[in-house]
This record gives sequence, structure tokens and C-alpha cells, in this order.
Amino acid sequence: MKQWSRREILALFAESMAAMPAAAVLLSAKPSWAIKPKEKIKATFVLVGPVGDAGWNYAHDQGRQYMDKMLPYVSTAVTENIPEGAEAERVITQYARKGYNLIFVTSFGYMDPTINVAKKYPETVFMYCSGFKTALNVGTYFGRMYEAKYLAGLIAGRMSKSDTLGYVAPHPIPEVIRHVNAYVLGVREGRPNAKIHVVFTNTWYDPAKEREVAESLLDIGSDIMSHGQDSPATIQAAAKRGKYVFGYDSDMTKFSPKYHLTAPMWNWGIIYVQIAKAVHAGTWKNDQIWPGMESGVVTLAPFNKAIPAGVVSLVKKKRAAIESGKLKVFQGPIQDQRGKVRIPAGRSATAKEMLSMKYFVRGVVGTLPGEKK
Repeated sequence: MKQWSRREILALFAESMAAMPAAAVLLSAKPSWAIKPKEKIKATFVLVGPVGDAGWNYAHDQGRQYMDKMLPYVSTAVTENIPEGAEAERVITQYARKGYNLIFVTSFGYMDPTINVAKKYPETVFMYCSGFKTALNVGTYFGRMYEAKYLAGLIAGRMSKSDTLGYVAPHPIPEVIRHVNAYVLGVREGRPNAKIHVVFTNTWYDPAKEREVAESLLDIGSDIMSHGQDSPATIQAAAKRGKYVFGYDSDMTKFSPKYHLTAPMWNWGIIYVQIAKAVHAGTWKNDQIWPGMESGVVTLAPFNKAIPAGVVSLVKKKRAAIESGKLKVFQGPIQDQRGKVRIPAGRSATAKEMLSMKYFVRGVVGTLPGEKK
């Protein structure tokens, strides 16, 4: 069995979701069957990394703990550091066999193993993060993180004292490109001539490499830093140089209370409680869920007191507009690095365009694979 990397599955996810109608991306499938209500829920979480990574896996485990606390009829278990492929299928099967009736898998490479196991346990509900395949008892979930990235960019653009900012990016895939572009759009609202230098590490969790890239961006004069990996390495590198920085995935303030401005972060507990309640009541559906900031699933960590009051007020106003649907982050006209209009004036990007984004917007200094420098 092929062991999919997180990068490969993300690319497949983007391509598959982009092919769907816009409505399907939000809340899609209507199942032809209904699960029976479950008086007691035994839920488990299968994680690809350690809960102590301070990022992706940590955020999911915080969501697990929240669900555990909020719902007295739920008991939970968690298994960390499970490789994608055959080992994942073995662990998922083991939990289903033990009578766990709600199984969350949080790595994209668990997609096929989950589908395989679900066929054998039709009374068990399976939910996996960022997948694109569903079955009668399998649903998927993710979130519109680009909205929070845009708000972080608004802060960065109004706090930068130069036109040079740095972004340590994980992989050159649509999800990451979308986040970078949203951040850059926010930055350039406050600093129209700003240049955001983007360097890919091709990692999700490699603190040493991420720190090295962050330091190289600081060396060229970046006075505000951002990143998209699971580790706090970029925060630590920026703080050491006395530069402001944004966290990611979770509130990373503890790694630098002085320089950590805020963090676009996940609040998975909201989705987990929603799903568990539906399973408990027998109303669960195999939806594909992609909520935004209006749901609370995507949010911002508490603001650093160093952020000026006027900037905080602006961000709150913009956030309210996003949550109400009045403000679309990718509202045209939007040009790419070479000046080509990608989203014309008068409309915003479609779900398909966002989920298949393979270009940088104006203001980015950096190249994508296959592009000429």
C-alpha cells in the first residue's frame, strides 16, 4: 500500500474539492441511511505526530479534551505518532474492534486506511481531517484558515517599520499558497509597497530546518515574521532577534510573550462537540465541513498588548465583516506576481479557485516549483 505524504494528500484534496460545486464544499453529502442514536460514545483520536508539538497535533488534542469536558456521555482515547499507511489501518481497525463508535483521524494520509476500515464497521462513525473521500459512515472536516491569516496580515502591515517581511512556508501546495496570499493581501492594505519574502522548508515539523530558514529571512532585514509549520522554531528565532512574529495552529504566546503578536489558530473542540452531539442523537450525516471564522473553529489567539489600539479596532471590524459574509478575503481585482489578473474586479474567488490556488499574489518575493525566477 502506498504511504501518502501529507503534502501529496493535501494536493489531492485540493484537486478533488476544487472539482466539487461550491455548495458541496460547505456542507455536502446527504446519506441514504441514518445511524442509530448512541447513548454512550467512545471516541478516539489517531494523530500523526506528538501532542507536544505545540502545533497541529496539540490543537487536535486540545479539541479532544474540550469535547471530553463538555459532554458527559463521551469518553476519549488518543494515540500519537502513527505513520500513514498499513500501521494507521491496523490502529484504526483495533479501535473499531474494541467498540469505539466515533473515530477521528487527523492526518491526510489516513484517508484510504479509514475508508477500508469503515467498510467493515458500518455502525462506527469515522471523521477525518481534510480528506475528500466519504462513505456512508465517513465524513470530513477542515476550516477556512485563510481568513485568520488575512487578519494577521492586517496587523503585520500596520506594525512593520520597513517594507520587508518574512514568511517561513511549509510546502508549495494550494492550502499553503492560499494562506500566504491571504496574509500578503492583509499586509499590503497597510503597506502597499511591502515585500513579503517567502521561503519553503518542505517540512511540517522540523524545528532545526525551520529555524535556519527563519534566520535567513531575518538576515535580509525582515522585521515581522510568520510561518505555517507545526513547531515554534520561527517564533523562537524571531524573538532572539527582537522581532515580532505570528504563531500558527495554536496559541504560541508562551514561546515569546514579548514578541508573539497573535496566532491564526484552530479551535477543533467546536467541531468535535458538534459531531459527537449528532452521533449521540442519531442525526449525524456524512458531511464535508469547511467552516470559517463565523463558526469559531478558525480564530485568532489573544492579542499582544504591543498591538496599537487602532489596529486592534480595525481587525475586530474586519473580522466582523468576514463573519457576516460582507467581506471576502479574495475579492477582485487580484493580480499575481507578474501582474496577470487572476480574480477580476466585481467578484470574489470561488471555492474552486481558492482550493486550487497555484500562484502568488503581488507583493510576494519567492517562486513556486516550475516557475522562472
